[in-house]
Amino acid sequence: MSSSDTPVVLITGGGAGIGRAAARRFAAQGARVVITGRRQSALESAAADHPAIGFVVADAGRAADAERTVQETLDRHGRLDVLVNNAGAGAILPLADATAERIREIFDINVVGPSLLARAALPHLKRSRGHIVNVSSTFGHKAAAALSHYAGSKAALELMTKCWALEFAPDGIRVNAIAAGPTDTDFLTERMQLSEEQAEQVRAQERASIPLARRGTPDDVAAWIVTLASPAGAWVTGQVITVDGGLDAT
Repeated sequence: MSSSDTPVVLITGGGAGIGRAAARRFAAQGARVVITGRRQSALESAAADHPAIGFVVADAGRAADAERTVQETLDRHGRLDVLVNNAGAGAILPLADATAERIREIFDINVVGPSLLARAALPHLKRSRGHIVNVSSTFGHKAAAALSHYAGSKAALELMTKCWALEFAPDGIRVNAIAAGPTDTDFLTERMQLSEEQAEQVRAQERASIPLARRGTPDDVAAWIVTLASPAGAWVTGQVITVDGGLDAT
């Protein structure tokens, strides 16, 4: 396979956790991968995992970064085959504490960002008859106290997934989502801004509530992202696949 035929994958939030694990898996299968994130040091560390991984410093919630991210990917590799909207924001946010700024931040990253990036990628995905994989959450379709805005943003992402699948099917573009359950990443401390003590309390509660009695690993989720974007997923579109150790069934 020539370099011009090698699939190119763009993954937001690729500096750590699920995004980093997915980048490693795509690269190991021969793809050229571009990861994005706001922290250059984390991206440099993740890019060192494999020579086929590069990075673009970008904020998934900033409109101006969407076009730039896609253009830089095209400038480097000349094509785009897979877009993984993995970057996410969340907060344990009781309604009584909600402010317009905090609500807007969650929706900018979880809803507006994926929309603008998918729009920027669309002409190139049409050419490659490519794939979009959105990373949602069990709480995109399972209620939980104090998670209304996080859950609401992920519910929006899941319905957008189904709508885009119908809209882009005539172009041969498949669109699916992975609804990840509680996973061992820095999401609780970095994204939800919990102290380590608070985060460990949440982890213990989650382990107790998950039927398989453990939190997920980034690779548990990344394996499904890569599978959906592979030939094995060729007849799958408009689906939200929950990977959460059985939590959704409780």
